[in-house]
Amino acid sequence: MLGDLAVEPSVELVINGENLGIAQALNVGIRRAVSHGYAYALLLDQDTQVDDDMVETLLAIYSSFRDKERLAVIGSHYVGANAIGVKGQYPETTGREDDAGQWDEVEAVITSGSLLPLAAYAVVGLFREEFFIDYVDIDYCLRARAKGYRVIKTRKQLMSHAIGSPTMHEWLGLKKSTTNHSAERRYYITRNNTVMLRESGNYVAGGWAVKSLFRCLRQCKRIVLYERSKAEKIIAVAEGWWDGVRGRMGPRPPRPPGP
Repeated sequence: MLGDLAVEPSVELVINGENLGIAQALNVGIRRAVSHGYAYALLLDQDTQVDDDMVETLLAIYSSFRDKERLAVIGSHYVGANAIGVKGQYPETTGREDDAGQWDEVEAVITSGSLLPLAAYAVVGLFREEFFIDYVDIDYCLRARAKGYRVIKTRKQLMSHAIGSPTMHEWLGLKKSTTNHSAERRYYITRNNTVMLRESGNYVAGGWAVKSLFRCLRQCKRIVLYERSKAEKIIAVAEGWWDGVRGRMGPRPPRPPGP
């Protein structure tokens, strides 16, 4: 399918040949855009369905933004692809908005649907390749904000996108949701969250590791109650926490085959 699309003269397909992780793949694509002289990059996931006016809306907001030199990224507001409202890992608004109500200032936006001014990218730096996947976008936004850049998100819905494969469940009369991420994703979510807590949090005497451990326990509770492949996912969470504590980064080490 990708080869068929690349027949179009305006489409350039870059094949990495192996799974480099989302962070390195993004950096490869952005470097190609820079080499062609482009000023922006639009980042998308394979499972995102975009609205027809996404690019037009993002560029219009950028054009009207009064502090362009300090704008790191414009994220797209979205609705869950299956309309289940699962709370994600992405922070909410910081309370600032423009006069026309087109956007809110936020702490972080998801990678998919984000418009990246490449001049700011050159200052903020590469997406963090050692993370491989998960928290790559949050890390970028936090680094941008630390350098004095701003992160905003459109108020208008511009796409549909699901975080994992969310499902809703009822337990003791309460409605609970879970993302049903694979064991591999559970590993990276846990590990990179642990690293982020260590580097970005203000904890005393290893408190970041304890906070991460409690988050792991909450993950495991939902896995046990609602998800399949429970043992595999719980093992992945445990491995992710331990690798995060000791700072082992990059791709997850391959697991030995079962009996």
